[in-house]
Amino acid sequence: MTVLDRGTTTRTWLPVALGMLAVAWGGNEFTPLLVMYREGHGFSPVIVDVFLFAYVVGIVPALLIGGPLSDRYGRRPLMLPAPAIAAAGSIIIALGSHTAPLLATGRVLSGVALGLGMAVGGSWLKELSADTVGAGARRAAMSLTGGFAVGAGVAGVLAQWAPWPEVLPYLVHVALAAIATAALIGVPETRMRSENAGSLIDDLKIPSAGHRRFVTVVLPTAPWVFTAASVAYAVLPGLMADHSGSFPIAFSALLGVVALSSGFAIQAVGRRIDTPHNARAIMVALAIIVVGMTLVSVAADVLTVPMALLAAAVLGCGYGMAMVSGLQEVQRIAGPNDLAGLTAVFYSVTYLGFAVPAILAVVVEQFPGSVTYPELFVAGAILAALTLVFVGLKDASWRKAR
Repeated sequence: MTVLDRGTTTRTWLPVALGMLAVAWGGNEFTPLLVMYREGHGFSPVIVDVFLFAYVVGIVPALLIGGPLSDRYGRRPLMLPAPAIAAAGSIIIALGSHTAPLLATGRVLSGVALGLGMAVGGSWLKELSADTVGAGARRAAMSLTGGFAVGAGVAGVLAQWAPWPEVLPYLVHVALAAIATAALIGVPETRMRSENAGSLIDDLKIPSAGHRRFVTVVLPTAPWVFTAASVAYAVLPGLMADHSGSFPIAFSALLGVVALSSGFAIQAVGRRIDTPHNARAIMVALAIIVVGMTLVSVAADVLTVPMALLAAAVLGCGYGMAMVSGLQEVQRIAGPNDLAGLTAVFYSVTYLGFAVPAILAVVVEQFPGSVTYPELFVAGAILAALTLVFVGLKDASWRKAR
């Protein structure tokens, strides 16, 4: 049961959006610095990509447990500590720049914070935006994408040109997290604590996760969200490191900003394309990803700056459209008592895409000369096209059966 007076919604969603931006900033500030850790600290490409994926270890349980817990106990108790956890992750990463266990630990904490922000913050934001139909999904997606983009851009610029490149980017994030925590304190609760709740195990069950449309349309699309993003701003910068002049870290950040800014911008278009009557927006997202994977295969072959930027921009558009259209579907499918839980399931599957850089690095390392990145990206384009066909067929079948 929600407890918020509709008349207060227009003044209260911004602090939650700031909190989500702060945890997203903490989750992605590490990404443009992958080049620095790989070339300046002696970590292998596979290990660096494992660091990138490590925060998924924190994200997934935080999503799957935090979302349902917030349905039971309210949004505030779960979301309020998220920026502080993100700050703790940044501090540990700053202190452990030469130590793999510390870097991994910091990344896991960043993931825990981001998982809480995505599932709990996203649900809180949706409920605080009840005065505008569809605004919750758009505001949540744009808050996260804005945090991912600005965090990557600021971290890359500071690491390239400012003093203390291994520390200063993270201290900036700590300050932002403190501001976000203070802002969240005054936000009203939207979910009444359940006085007659059943067992916690029952709360962790998410009935709408078995919904036919969720299983056949949303879930197949979800892994492509961060597959597209991670290829654009984690894999491509590594390939371009020796082909981007004297500023490889700054160029890595630029690719991230281009991809995520494109993703941010297209989310405003997404609401015009999205409709409850069919999966048009999701299919547009998958079509963009097919084009993006094709372009990145060319970029990985020619290794030129303009081609890399174009591929990153198109992949970013695919990421942004897939994210917002998936969230719109989730918010239509979820029952009144499992919105946070179903949001958590969706986000958990999207983050499987962050395993792709490590998988690609392992394949190329194990089969040197036999398998190349351009070939792997062509395979990715084919898989994305097959997903598009599958989703289109299932969507048509679902609509016919209604």
